[in-house]
Amino acid sequence: MVRPALSLRGRALRLLTQREQSRLELDRKLTPHAESPEQLESVLDRLQQEGWLSEERFAESLVRRRSARFGLRRIEQELQTHRLDPQVSAPVLATLRATERERALDAWARRFGEAAQDPTERARQQRFLAQRGFTADAIQWVIRQRSERHDDA
Repeated sequence: MVRPALSLRGRALRLLTQREQSRLELDRKLTPHAESPEQLESVLDRLQQEGWLSEERFAESLVRRRSARFGLRRIEQELQTHRLDPQVSAPVLATLRATERERALDAWARRFGEAAQDPTERARQQRFLAQRGFTADAIQWVIRQRSERHDDA
């Protein structure tokens, strides 16, 4: 039995049921299936009007998925690659900024768990956090917190 080909709207809805998508992502994924760019724009506009496609939900979803592992800078960069309106991304980034230190400490603890014994190890721990997009302030705070606890012990 041969299934009929999905319409462009059907493909879009299938993608949106798997996870929130940005308009840019849907555009890229659906372009090969569209008869014309105008048809694709029309479908995406309609999905947005009907509430199926939401930049706000996408930004919140991305932050929820990434925040445990990555820092503010990395997530901010990822939101920018999706060309989200700054008014949409600003509130979710503000929430992240408020928890940056704690999230950096959690990421550090999962990876290392104990304070650096020498400058080489400290630099390695700092690079680890920097590569995950944590701010310099958060990185220094984590290293200071851990070394103070190590000194107290």
